[in-house]
Amino acid sequence: MTEIALTVQQTARPTGFPTADHFRFAESPVPVPESGTALVENLLWSVDPYHREMMDGDFALNAPLEGRALGRVVASRTPELPEGEIVFHRRGWRTHAVVGPAEVRRLPHHPGVPLSAYLSVLGGTGLTAYIALTRVARLREGEDVFVSGAAGGVGTATGRFARLLGAGRVIGSTGTEEKVKYLTGQAGFDTAFDYRAGPVAGLLGEAAPTGIDVFVDNVGGDHLGAAIGALRERGRAVRVGTISQYNTPAAPPVLFDHAAVVEKSLRIEGFLVKHYRDVQDELYDFAVPHLRSGALTADETVVDGFERIVAAFLMMLRGGNTGKTLVRAA
Repeated sequence: MTEIALTVQQTARPTGFPTADHFRFAESPVPVPESGTALVENLLWSVDPYHREMMDGDFALNAPLEGRALGRVVASRTPELPEGEIVFHRRGWRTHAVVGPAEVRRLPHHPGVPLSAYLSVLGGTGLTAYIALTRVARLREGEDVFVSGAAGGVGTATGRFARLLGAGRVIGSTGTEEKVKYLTGQAGFDTAFDYRAGPVAGLLGEAAPTGIDVFVDNVGGDHLGAAIGALRERGRAVRVGTISQYNTPAAPPVLFDHAAVVEKSLRIEGFLVKHYRDVQDELYDFAVPHLRSGALTADETVVDGFERIVAAFLMMLRGGNTGKTLVRAA
């Protein structure tokens, strides 16, 4: 174990896209656990779009950033966290964390499942996609699904889960032709389009000329307006995120036909994954057999080295990732 601990701190509030100058790495001695706690040396860190939203005020300046992480217990002063155990916690953007039993979740042992999957398709990312489809949209077999931000972590998981749950056609939007090819060639989407190629409503109309039943929205903006127009009677729009506005807070409001919500009996609903923690074991039961059989793949962009976590975050915000963005200890 190293003798120096590193943490990432936010130093200023960004306007628009953040830069490396909005962060700093702080060094300190590796902390010593007190009675009832344990020291965790982190192995994997999650990099998520919601971090950008929290930079506007939720993260304290000049303090370690919160985030999801997996680590190994290397020193323990509680029998509830034995040394060598791999745990999940949210005190993430640091190399070492002192945690109590109530702050962590011990990972189940699923032979053949890679550790990274517990932060991607089996973690909060996968849980978000699973809840969107099963709890909020209540997807029924044969229904057509449209996913915005489809090449991201939640987007790829949503497409793959929809396919496994018996969806009809699965349609995605993304930001490059290369990602379009990835979605249709590897991630199980029937069709996809590059939203930069023209008005989203027109592109969606070409991809789904007879409409859609479910829209899982990671983007907001004109994607939401286009989907409202394409939804069939009793269609559902599930709001997961609004990536299009994270770096442009002054973006114009979403325009859509409000009368269509009534006339087509549509439902628009958002949710926070933290309100569905009780579904975690159900996600394991659903996804783990598919991971083992090869029917499900964890889409991940993995960056090596904690010192690159800020660069990985900025890369993700610019759309440089495919699937879930993770940072792995060197």
